Amino acid sequence: MTTAPAATATEALIVRDKKVRKPRERFTLSRTIKYAVMILFVLIVLTPVYVLLVTSFKGAGDASPVRAWNLPEIWTLDNWVGAWNALAPSIGRSFLIVIPAALISAMLGSMNGYVLSLWTFRGANLVFTLILFGMFIPYQAVMIPLLQLMLGAGVPSGVPALILLHVIYGIPITTLIFRNYYQTVPKELIEAGRVDGAGMLRTYWSVVLPISIPSFVVVLIWQFTNAWNDFLFAVFFSSSQNGPVTLALNNLANGALLQDYGISMAGALLASLPPLLVNILLGKYFVGGLMSGSVKG
Repeated sequence: MTTAPAATATEALIVRDKKVRKPRERFTLSRTIKYAVMILFVLIVLTPVYVLLVTSFKGAGDASPVRAWNLPEIWTLDNWVGAWNALAPSIGRSFLIVIPAALISAMLGSMNGYVLSLWTFRGANLVFTLILFGMFIPYQAVMIPLLQLMLGAGVPSGVPALILLHVIYGIPITTLIFRNYYQTVPKELIEAGRVDGAGMLRTYWSVVLPISIPSFVVVLIWQFTNAWNDFLFAVFFSSSQNGPVTLALNNLANGALLQDYGISMAGALLASLPPLLVNILLGKYFVGGLMSGSVKG
């Protein structure tokens, strides 16, 4: 009398185990395929990095397009030393450009986003649309008039001109990011500040700015990377004596009739290290900051 229920329970467990096991097998297979595809894409992306890295350690006779995939016959640091000596001054100028440009454009974008989302006025949407319009104008289309304007205004070429340009052209995207983020801020916080007698600036400084860290991280990473990698503004508004590292890297790669691939590859790696480190160290905060302004409430 007692064996039948026990057998029935055992059969039920076996049947349930079979039903559960098949989806797990399918999930494992699909996960394996996903990992294989991701690894394939990673290999494709890292292939140029491999060529850059191994070529940067090759000697002058060993670095050639024919032997691009081969490991160095003799490992040497001469290319890195030469690239550093050639690019060190311009790397310093790049930091002088991108740090103030990123900070100033972030602050201006934060104030714009605050006014356009939390302290609105009649015509705020029109103003916001006009600000965003600057994002869709190709730089190449306005470069000659912009150059004439900068020369007419007497703005010195090099670091001052590039800081000003990156600040101005960074305002649309920074305003967009901060406005989207501030729209998720509860209106009760602003109303509470008004009830306590805080004006527009006081509310921004004491209430809104302390909760803006996620958006500031996003904007600073974005602006730092864009300003560091810029080449078009550098060509028009600076020279090899006062320009950023992108201009110096171009001169390093094209400065001789006989191409020195090793020093060019080492210079490219040196020039890419700062934005690479910024994205590696702060990448998770970048994604989190973008997501923080994507959901209302």
